[in-house]
Amino acid sequence: MGLVSIREIKCKRFSKYNLEVQCRLHCHHSDLRSDVSSLKAVDLVVQLSPALKTKPHVVDFGTVFTDHMLTVEWSVTEGWQAPFIKPFTNLSLHPACSSLHYGIQLFEGFKVYRGDDSRLRLFRPMLNMSRMADSAKRACLPAFDQTELLECIRRLVEIDQDWVPQSDSASLYIRPTFISTEPSLGVKRPGRALLYVILCQAGSYFNSEADAISLWADPKYTRAWKGGTGDCKMGGNYGCSLFAQYEADDYGCQQVLWLYGQDHQITEAGTMNIFLHWINQDGEEELATPPLDGIILPGITRRSILELTRKWGEFKVTERYLTMSQLCSALKQQRVKEMFGSGTACMICPIGHIVYLGENLHIPCRDKHSVKLTSRLTKELTDVQYGRTPSDWTFMV
Repeated sequence: MGLVSIREIKCKRFSKYNLEVQCRLHCHHSDLRSDVSSLKAVDLVVQLSPALKTKPHVVDFGTVFTDHMLTVEWSVTEGWQAPFIKPFTNLSLHPACSSLHYGIQLFEGFKVYRGDDSRLRLFRPMLNMSRMADSAKRACLPAFDQTELLECIRRLVEIDQDWVPQSDSASLYIRPTFISTEPSLGVKRPGRALLYVILCQAGSYFNSEADAISLWADPKYTRAWKGGTGDCKMGGNYGCSLFAQYEADDYGCQQVLWLYGQDHQITEAGTMNIFLHWINQDGEEELATPPLDGIILPGITRRSILELTRKWGEFKVTERYLTMSQLCSALKQQRVKEMFGSGTACMICPIGHIVYLGENLHIPCRDKHSVKLTSRLTKELTDVQYGRTPSDWTFMV
């Protein structure tokens, strides 16, 4: 049997209320170019694979991909072409493609969860679309209609829904990617681009989730800087971190604690946002995380944690600068309750110790099950993601 090609003339649309709420909260770009409207989910073309893959039971994160992918091409002369769902395959790129030479590319990452009711849910996906639009603007890539792209992604997930596991510890990871396909050697705004989306199985991000992770902090390496692209989800932010990551391995640590400035400000942990739950210098119980000042990625899990804990109203919740000297002082005075990272891939990850300037700093944490705040946050967030707690944060597939 050959490939079956159909033109989608009927797309399941988002509920009007949910769409309006999420757009009002999260779509803050009003400077979209006139070609945005040409990316339309109603133009979606679907070509189904004639042979489906065998799904393995256990895989490493990001190594096994589903049967189909979404691609949408753009050019400065023709605007956005029809979105196309087709069998998963390799890309063909010109050797002078500027995304390869100059890093004109970006990506996003979010998950689809199969709830106890077997229904599929996305978690706050319009935040990912908004962040992707911000990254695209910074990379001089074309603007796109966020709700139309999300509808195309919803259709892709619907087609490959059998890949979404029935498990509280696993999900299906969605990786939208946006690259320049400009076929010329010149540092300039791309005249051609490709937006594509692939899906992969996602279990545990770290090899072991039994214990809190360890971090290596050394001020000689910097992840991002003021005026740079640290607040965008661009591949270059991650590729340039590998050298420091392997040095962290040499010190027996799993991730890098990224510092910034002469006062060694705490910024991020590996690819995670970071939180400190402590008694601050004024004797107040506080949950603190570094502010979004241009060097911090605006994480969706980060934002959700801030909104949840502020809603509780049980302790002070702030976005403030934190330095290693403040952390060291608080540890000596036994004012630190816990410290953890957050992100889409890992959700919430307790931090057990930090190697800093030759000293091993022990954070009061044994494992993720014995830490009160991280356990509570994990439960509340996963209950929303898997549909156990009704919330307008979820988007039904």
